[in-house]
Amino acid sequence: MLNHSGSKILKTERLTLRPFRASDAEDMFRNWAGDSEVTKFLTWTPHKNVDETRALLTAWEEEAQRPDVYHWAIECGGMLVGDISVVEVNERAESACVGYCLSRKYWGRGIMTEAFRAVLSYLFGEVKFNRVYSSHSAENPASGKVMEKCGLLYEGTFRKEFRLLSTNELTDIIHRAVLREEWLEKFGG
Repeated sequence: MLNHSGSKILKTERLTLRPFRASDAEDMFRNWAGDSEVTKFLTWTPHKNVDETRALLTAWEEEAQRPDVYHWAIECGGMLVGDISVVEVNERAESACVGYCLSRKYWGRGIMTEAFRAVLSYLFGEVKFNRVYSSHSAENPASGKVMEKCGLLYEGTFRKEFRLLSTNELTDIIHRAVLREEWLEKFGG
């Protein structure tokens, strides 16, 4: 049985993960939501303007009050740099799908790996999920590296599973997952 605890503030060596606020709109739009390079492999297109971002964040701020919502803004050095969340929950299987995106200026610095590990520790340790999974486009191996560094194991490739909004082309999607016992064995909690 899951122990839903909501989007508690999580801290790592360099990061603070916290619920979004509507006042984050300008930083989010400028740092990643308006960047077509960041959204290239995501399920949504770049925001057209900061008002679109603000409307979304207003909804997210309200949603964050629910104990079964897990959605964090990623802060690094006081700057809002990304987003990580549970995008799907299967209560019966005690599993969660995690999605994330990060400002292009922060790519290649281990930021997302650090954030994802903090989220995994929380989801397995406090919420008691049994399985956490994620997926990425075969054309985005950097996202796969983040998952590998976080202990997610390759489970399969679904051929031509997703149509990229950026190019309208079909792409293969690689699925990865980690079980609680694997996580605890590898990272100790």
